[in-house]
Amino acid sequence: MVNHNLAYTIDNDSHKTLTEIDEIPLKWGAVPLSEVILKGKRLEASVYDVDVQKAYQIIEHGRYVPVPLIDAEKGPVVHSHYGSRLKRTYVDRKHENAIGFIGSAEMLDIKPRPVKFVVNTERIASFKVSEGTVLISRSGTIGNVSFVNKTLSHFMLSEDAIRLECNDCSGYVYAFLKTKAGQTLVHSKIYGAVIAHIEPEHLSSIPIPNAPEEIKSKIHSCVVHSYELRDESNALIDEATSLLRKELQLPELEDMECCCFNTNANLKTFGVKASSLNGRIDASYHLPIVQALITHLSKHAAEVTTIGDTRISKDVILPGRFKRVYVQEGNGRIFIGGKQIGELDPSNKKYLSLVHHGDRIIRQLELHQNMTLITCSGTIGKVALVGKHWEKWAASQHIIRVVPFNDDIAGYINIFLASDYGRVLITRNTYGAVVDEINDKHVRSIPIPLLKNPLVQQRINNLALLANQKRYEAYLLECEALKIMEDEVLFAR
Repeated sequence: MVNHNLAYTIDNDSHKTLTEIDEIPLKWGAVPLSEVILKGKRLEASVYDVDVQKAYQIIEHGRYVPVPLIDAEKGPVVHSHYGSRLKRTYVDRKHENAIGFIGSAEMLDIKPRPVKFVVNTERIASFKVSEGTVLISRSGTIGNVSFVNKTLSHFMLSEDAIRLECNDCSGYVYAFLKTKAGQTLVHSKIYGAVIAHIEPEHLSSIPIPNAPEEIKSKIHSCVVHSYELRDESNALIDEATSLLRKELQLPELEDMECCCFNTNANLKTFGVKASSLNGRIDASYHLPIVQALITHLSKHAAEVTTIGDTRISKDVILPGRFKRVYVQEGNGRIFIGGKQIGELDPSNKKYLSLVHHGDRIIRQLELHQNMTLITCSGTIGKVALVGKHWEKWAASQHIIRVVPFNDDIAGYINIFLASDYGRVLITRNTYGAVVDEINDKHVRSIPIPLLKNPLVQQRINNLALLANQKRYEAYLLECEALKIMEDEVLFAR
């Protein structure tokens, strides 16, 4: 109850404390009007960033006189373009003339797995890419660089990647664009308020050091050999997968699937016994292809066990969720996510603080050679084998680690789980209304066949490990190319 309406003040001086806020260092610089006009009257601060100016100075004051990146007479790139923007008609993978269609994210994978297919016609000829072409993503995530090898030349590539066709030494252009200076200059050209973009004409003004032919050839040779090793690793994986299919007498997955449904008026249906529900009432868990596949494996394998069997794996690790603390490059542990596990040297790496996460990194997040990784959130079922160069890197909690019992089974686990048949057995466990998920319990229960012929199983395992070794050698060669570019070109004095 209020006794009066007098207002009065409360003295809080005794409770006041002085709060000191550390000054945030600002990056700033002066830009002459002539430079603004020269750069197309662009007013975005990113175009004139301090790091951008530093990158220009490194190139302009280097040992070798720079030339424009794209110039038919002086520059190394004689033509730059991207695919036409047109409505695409997708077809089934089994179509007679079907060819895989990939985007600028999949082009970074060592062994892309297209989910869309088109018919190779003259109308979409602009989507083709030829060996030796340098690719750079131009929409969304800008500046990711790839090099067209035999593997990539078999696919159609979307218009989200700019094609840089070089007169010679395209590997030299690739290495330059992969450096910090090259990436900084590419990012300075970005435009777009909602979705970031760059265009081929934006790249034409980027300077590139005109090094002697001997150095260019040395860098080019490293890059080309690196991508040849990736091709060889893919061929070994294809051979191992073919051996697996032959030994288990596995038909095409589509042929097996078409026999699993009751077809009535173009409607696919199937029945499930109540005793087989296993607590799951989502139809995707009970797809008949799963049981048909398990039945087939049981008939043609010596034994069908599970990933959780102690003869197969020592452990299956799903890290807990946590708030991440990132640090600057070189000050923490390299940290990658599920989207990046298909790449040889993942782009956009982050660095996780050892001070805040040291114990968790050692117990849950750390990667070790020949672990099999499986994405378990969002996109389910991407599979990768940890290479030697990823040793002690850290990966997110959206990736499950399968720790093999030993190296005699590590490659075989990966080949089976990475196959179309393994993917079916992984994804059948998917749950979640908004974001798809699976967990370590699901992975432990995934069936895996042990072959009747142990020599064939060992051969499959050895092919997978040899493929992984070739990828490690490819990584070393690319690192060598980038080191030569840094030491003998950009910072040569």
